[in-house]
Formats: sequence, C-alpha cells, structure tokens
Amino acid sequence: MLKKIFVLLLCIFVTTVHAEVFSTKAKSAFLIDFDSGDEIFSKKADTLMPPSSMLKLMTLTVLFDEIKAGRLKMDDLLDVSSNADYKNPLWYPASKVCLEKGQQISVKDAILGIIVLSGGDASVVVAENIAGSETAFTDKMLQKARQIGLQQSTFGNASGLPNDNNLMTSRELATLAKYIITEYPDLYHLFATKKFEFTNTKTKWCKEWSKTHYLNYNKLLFSMPSSDGLKTGHTDEGGYGVVASSVVGGRRLIAVINGFKGSGHDALATEAKKLLNYGYKTTKTKTFYKSGEDILQIPVWYGLYPTVTATTEENVSITLKKDQTLKDFRVLARYNDPVIAPVKQGQQIGEIIIEHNGDAIKRMPLIAKNKVRKIQFIGRVFKNLSVLIFGK
Repeated sequence: MLKKIFVLLLCIFVTTVHAEVFSTKAKSAFLIDFDSGDEIFSKKADTLMPPSSMLKLMTLTVLFDEIKAGRLKMDDLLDVSSNADYKNPLWYPASKVCLEKGQQISVKDAILGIIVLSGGDASVVVAENIAGSETAFTDKMLQKARQIGLQQSTFGNASGLPNDNNLMTSRELATLAKYIITEYPDLYHLFATKKFEFTNTKTKWCKEWSKTHYLNYNKLLFSMPSSDGLKTGHTDEGGYGVVASSVVGGRRLIAVINGFKGSGHDALATEAKKLLNYGYKTTKTKTFYKSGEDILQIPVWYGLYPTVTATTEENVSITLKKDQTLKDFRVLARYNDPVIAPVKQGQQIGEIIIEHNGDAIKRMPLIAKNKVRKIQFIGRVFKNLSVLIFGK
C-alpha cells in the first residue's frame, strides 16, 4: 500500500498591494466567506464577550434539532409558564413577544417571536418545553456548542439577558451562523422575516404592545436587499451586536459585530453593511470543487468494485484579494493506493491539500462518496493469484 499524491490543479498566484482597509469602533468584529470559511477581517474575534440576544441563535439551534429529528413540528403548541409571563418583572425592560401564563404558542410563532421580536419570553418557553427547565436547557446548549466546535462559549440562560455565564466570541458566533445556514436549509429562510405580529393575545396591554412591536430589529434586512439574516443583540452595558449574512452574485459572507456603541439598530445596520461591502469589494472566492462533487477514483483492494469515488463534505474553496491572480498554486489529493475494503460511505480515505509555493495553506478530509463491500474469501484468492500471475 503506497501513500499517493495526485496533483488535481495547477494554478498561478500573484499578490499585489491593496491599499483599502476597514476599521470599526466596535469592540469586536469578524468577517468570513461562507464557502471557504476564510477570514477576511478580524478584530478581537477570539475575545469572550456577552453576546446579548445573539445568544438566541444557540437556543434556536437546539430547537431546530428537535424539528429536524421529528420530535417537534411547526404547528405543535408550547405551554407558557409564569417564568415567561409578560408580567414577570424580568421582561418589563426586555424584548418580548408578550406572552401570558396558561396560554400556548406554536413552535413556528415561537421561532418568529425569537427571530423578529427577539422575544426572550419565547426563548424561555422553548427551553422549558424541550428540557423541562431553562437550566437544563443551557446544558443542552453547551453540549451542542461543543459538538459543532464552539470551544469557548458558555451559557447562563436561553434568552441572552445579562448573566455572567453568557459569553461568546465573534469567531464562534460566525461558526454558529455557518452551521445554521448549512444544517437547516428548510428553516433558514425564517431569518429573513421582516415583520411578525403576534395576535394570540388576551390582555389589552399585550394587544397594544403587538401593534407597535412587529418589525425585525435587524435593520440590515431593510437597507441591504442581499441580506437574509440572522440576529441582533443589545444591552446598555455591552452595546449593540449583530450576526449578519448576505448573498451577492451567489457569494455568501457572514459578518459579526459586537460591542458597538452606536445610536441604535439603524447605526448598527450601517456598520454591518460597511463590513459586508468591504468584503465583497476587496475579496473574491475561488471554488475548485463543490461539496459532494466527484473528485477522483481511488483503487480499492479486495473491493467488490475496483475503485471508490472520492469527494469532500464542504466546498474546496479559497478566498483571495480582489486583485490577486492564480499562480504557483496547487490543489493536491493525498491518499492510500489502494484503499483496503470494506469502505464505508463518508469514511475518510485521504485529504485535499491546497498549497501556495509549496506550503500547505489548507487541508480538508477526502471522503468516500459510496460504500465498497469486501469480496468473499474465494474472490480474494483469485485476486491474489491475479497479482502473482499478472501483477495486478
């Protein structure tokens, strides 16, 4: 068995000086390309900060898992406890749907209440109905965070209200956004909802509240047509923050801003728009192979089929400066030749390496697109004889 390296692509990579820079008064900011995952801009992206209502993205992730697994449906009804009642002093100054103890809210309305109205009360309803208590739900949030690679984030509640344990980095918020977009394509469109009026209210106070609180706090949805999500946050102490994404010309970028001391959500949207536009204006992304695309055939030893198709789970992409061209740039596949049967679908059978001037700048697992069973004993005997006689 030999370790084989196959040159997939030879390119050219020339760098020229680009003068334009981006700056922000936000305490932290981060910008990545969705396909490549490459960093475009970073300012204190690994500093733990209170995420305020941006934390609700993790609350929604746990909820989306329940929907994806079939344990909850969009029209299922969730019970509202006293903890989520609008008369609870906790919700007086906070963003809310305006729920009342004893009523029920559908899963879909809870989702829209969290996304559009930033309803902390709806977050508590989701937490209690899924895990029994908000405390137990935060354990689920932490478990999910570690599962998807958020190694620093911690959670003290499901709403993002001030709590010493509510801490996330801008980089991990971007990672979470990319996960949501990738894993829940049937639900992601809800983040682009501009208006939601919750009408299932009984009290006059809540009816009046609903008439004036129905627009999404993410004002980027109104000022940047390419924007389609995700979530804002604000506390008096921490300032404003947003996890934003947009698609221009088929290219998606994800931006995070936190600790912005602007004059409201409109100013926050302006700052996020500037960051996203900076990314589109100064960078471009080259995709060599799309996720699931056939890359090459690798020989299989003792396989029912002679080869296995190799692919990748994610796009093989790289983000470059806008004025860069391709030179001295290689995309390689490294794998064992042959792979030993049996081969499971999704099994790692090598790696893709992107090199610049001989230095590896990115590595990605090369996986089996299909399974290959092992031939029976008599077949292996004939295979051995074939090798002895014919050398293959």
